[in-house]
Amino acid sequence: MNIPSSLTPLVQENQVLETRKLIEKARKIVITTHLSPDGDALGSSLSLYHYLRSIGKDVRVIVPNAFPYFLKWMDGADNIIVNTYIPDVAERLIKNADVVFCLDFNTLKRIGDLGEHVEQSSAKKVLIDHHLSPDTIFDVTISYPHISSTSEIIFRLLLQLGDYDKIDAVIAECIYTGMMTDTGVFTYNSNDPEVFEIISLLLKKGIDRDLIYKNVFNNYSEERFRLLGFALSQRMKVYPESRAALIYLSKEDQKYFTISKGDTDGFVNLPLSIKNIIFAVFIREDDQLVKVSLRSQGSFPCNEFAEDFFNGGGHLNASGGEFYGKIEDSITLFEKGLEKYSEQLTNTVI
Repeated sequence: MNIPSSLTPLVQENQVLETRKLIEKARKIVITTHLSPDGDALGSSLSLYHYLRSIGKDVRVIVPNAFPYFLKWMDGADNIIVNTYIPDVAERLIKNADVVFCLDFNTLKRIGDLGEHVEQSSAKKVLIDHHLSPDTIFDVTISYPHISSTSEIIFRLLLQLGDYDKIDAVIAECIYTGMMTDTGVFTYNSNDPEVFEIISLLLKKGIDRDLIYKNVFNNYSEERFRLLGFALSQRMKVYPESRAALIYLSKEDQKYFTISKGDTDGFVNLPLSIKNIIFAVFIREDDQLVKVSLRSQGSFPCNEFAEDFFNGGGHLNASGGEFYGKIEDSITLFEKGLEKYSEQLTNTVI
């Protein structure tokens, strides 16, 4: 195994060998990821895409729906198949694939309509993910919830495949983008020293981390900032006795500001900057449901809160869920949850 550093091997050797065999035998490969793809979903997918192309594979990336405009600068983004735009093409590609890589999700319900196509496909299915409780339908399951991002797992897998030399600046850029965005620019879930050892190895490939940051975080629309001001001044509720805060947006709010996909990304993190707030929730009304994002500090388990009240889950300090009903009722449910978790919120140490 050619690991050019002191990184601890992560992926089990039998999983590395099986993945190598599947790649070698495959003629057509599909990579897919979760609904509303974020930086880690696209970073892991595109880095694997470029790697597989570099070894001569016929590979396509398929996502369930559109992704934010501030991620479209990534190399290969123009070649991504968006299922909501051309579902017949997506279905055909999955049906004809020899291998389907499932990245950054733990259950097929997280890829929407694509889930049925993946389940019915005769292709071998490889899960690479860092969320809890993965489905059992995959032929190879590479799942490590303690790792910062799926993009980090991709990097470690490529190392263990002995292909560090095949990681070029484009692949490294995609991996770094995924790691950066899924850790809030390395402000949470990134205390492992090996995270920064990986960053060093990516920098040696020639990436410009300052430019990557600029492309993602200094590339927002004017409408996003106007919406943000409105959300903080008119749609934020603080619960000091619970050390919690909520931001919520109705469909009418979003329509008024004519926002684009991704314009509300990061809103959930903002209340954590308020003194003594350790739990923040962002509730956004969508067409068919209410989307719920949850973030916490210290040992407060926002993933348990998400599971208890919003049919969700995720990581200790970052999770998500959903609610089918009126946005007003979702807020009431959130406040009910604060009562249940009152003691934990009060006693959490950060």
